[in-house]
Amino acid sequence: MTDTDKRYMALALSLGRRGQGMCWPNPAVGCVIVKDGRIVGRGWTQPGGRPHAETEALAQAGERARGSTAYVSLEPCAHHGKTPPCAQALIDAGVARVVSAIEDSDPRVAGQGFEMLRAAGVEVTTGVMADQAARDHAGFFMKTEQGRPFVTLKLASSFDGRIATASGQSKWITGPDSRRAVHAMRARHDAVMVGAGTARADDPSLTVRDLGVGHQPVRIVVSRHLDIPLLGQLARTSSQIPVWLCHGPSPDSERARAWQGLGATLIPCAVRGHHIDATDLLQQLGRKGLTRVFCEGGSALAASLLADDLVDELVGFTAGLAIGAEGLPAIGALGLEDLSEAPSFELAEARPVGGDVLQVWRRSAR
Repeated sequence: MTDTDKRYMALALSLGRRGQGMCWPNPAVGCVIVKDGRIVGRGWTQPGGRPHAETEALAQAGERARGSTAYVSLEPCAHHGKTPPCAQALIDAGVARVVSAIEDSDPRVAGQGFEMLRAAGVEVTTGVMADQAARDHAGFFMKTEQGRPFVTLKLASSFDGRIATASGQSKWITGPDSRRAVHAMRARHDAVMVGAGTARADDPSLTVRDLGVGHQPVRIVVSRHLDIPLLGQLARTSSQIPVWLCHGPSPDSERARAWQGLGATLIPCAVRGHHIDATDLLQQLGRKGLTRVFCEGGSALAASLLADDLVDELVGFTAGLAIGAEGLPAIGALGLEDLSEAPSFELAEARPVGGDVLQVWRRSAR
């Protein structure tokens, strides 16, 4: 591994991130093809998951790919799916060396792509910027290995951890710069998810706005009884932008028919106590192909995800105002009796955003 390898892999990883939120259920891969010290091809996984990054980069490189080095942020696939194996495409193009960040955990690949390349006489180098690649592909790995998507829980709260006043007023606790940052985060996820209480109180659209992007994430509402307004923004736009409603086994039949008539997808989930079972909820979303879910609350949904150890990343936007104990807490009751039982995370980033403070916390090493 050389500094040159790291430089080109950093570029491949950055290209791959362009596909985040748009290429599920496939991983967001980036590829850079270099010959004689010059980049001759670049590519990333396209919307819907194909063409793959390698295919895009090879098409750009053409004959210049012969004798080149290909930098790929994930092991090239080795199986025939809806497209031929990328490992074989690299071989057929005459690529001399492949540098990959990390092995694909999909059992259909899992080292077989590297074996195919080596068997064809291609030099293979692995593990270049593997830690960054593991973070970038965490959602795909999570779905492949655990059957659920990676979950980012975003909370926008006052300094004292409140997301609304006692009367329910919540617009706007944080400022416009924070809200714009949230839209950018939504765009990098496959889906945005809220609980029924948030859908009723805020009537959110859950779309990406003011960024000039055409892509919109799936909008998910978790509602045991489907008691969500049929005249709200989600209902009005459900035929244009996907709406998935995760409900209990016995939803109101009239509401179910109404939502289906509006074009929403209904997903039955198991119930635990008085709420949707968070573990089953995420398994259902994983079966639908989602790899990255951006949860924006409310407090009950946040608590259920945290209680079941299903939050992989916490994103907090904190405003410089205090609401008081009568306000609605950002996270509902967790039923903790001992501090050692509290969900814990490690600080990854902290910085000002406009007049607010952004903090990113990642799952602590177990």
